[in-house]
This record gives sequence, structure tokens and C-alpha cells, in this order.
Amino acid sequence: MLCTSPSLLILDTYPQLFFHLQQQRLIELIRDGKVEEALEFAQEELAPMGEENQSFLEELERTVALLAFEDVSNCPVGELLDMSQRLKTASEVNAAILTSQSHEKDPKLPCLLKMLIWAQGQLDEKAVYPAKLEDPVA
Repeated sequence: MLCTSPSLLILDTYPQLFFHLQQQRLIELIRDGKVEEALEFAQEELAPMGEENQSFLEELERTVALLAFEDVSNCPVGELLDMSQRLKTASEVNAAILTSQSHEKDPKLPCLLKMLIWAQGQLDEKAVYPAKLEDPVA
């Protein structure tokens, strides 16, 4: 019997997730100044994916554009090096894992907190609370 890793199944099921993980790897190579390694990785790993999917190709072109600028802080695609890009990729991974385990994409706690805040707002609008009790002085 052949066993397949759950992570491989997730990546097979979500090709966009696999591309974004590979794209993040490319971004990290660029961040580390490993230009030759980044170009080789883009050519060998990401270019074939871009040939199959136009949106992947456009994202790859944006990412490789980072190499054209010495000062990426003024680069039109410099946001790819921001922490928010890492968080976006991590959120995509988490959502795929939760979906693959038949869970909701979003954790329940934030939803419950939103409902609690909403309910408290409804009470504040409609209810009159008794006077605040003072702590007794010892």
C-alpha cells in the first residue's frame, strides 16, 4: 500500500498554493541577494508553471522584476518583500490545511468574538444597566 503525505495531497489539490509557496521561496532568495540562485530557481521551477497558467506567469514576471532594481524600497513591486506577503502566503497555507481537514477556512474564535461584540452593542443600545457598584474600602 502506497502512503502519500497529507502535505503533498494539499499541494496537488491546490496548484495555486504550490505556486505561491514556490514564489515565496523565490522572494526569499531575492531578499537574501542570491541573484544567480533566484534566476536559476525561477527558470527551472516557476517558468514551467507560468507556461501552463497565464496568471502564474504574470505573478512570476512581477516577482522577477524585483531583480531589476537596486533599491527595492522604491520599486513598483517592492511590496512583495514586505512581511505582509509572507503572511498572505502563510494564511493561504493555513486555509488549505483547514479545508483539507474538512474544517472551516476561518477559525471560530474570531467569529465568536465578533458575535460577542455585536451582542454587547445590541445590549448597550437597548438595555439600561444598574449603577456601578463601588469597591468597599477596607
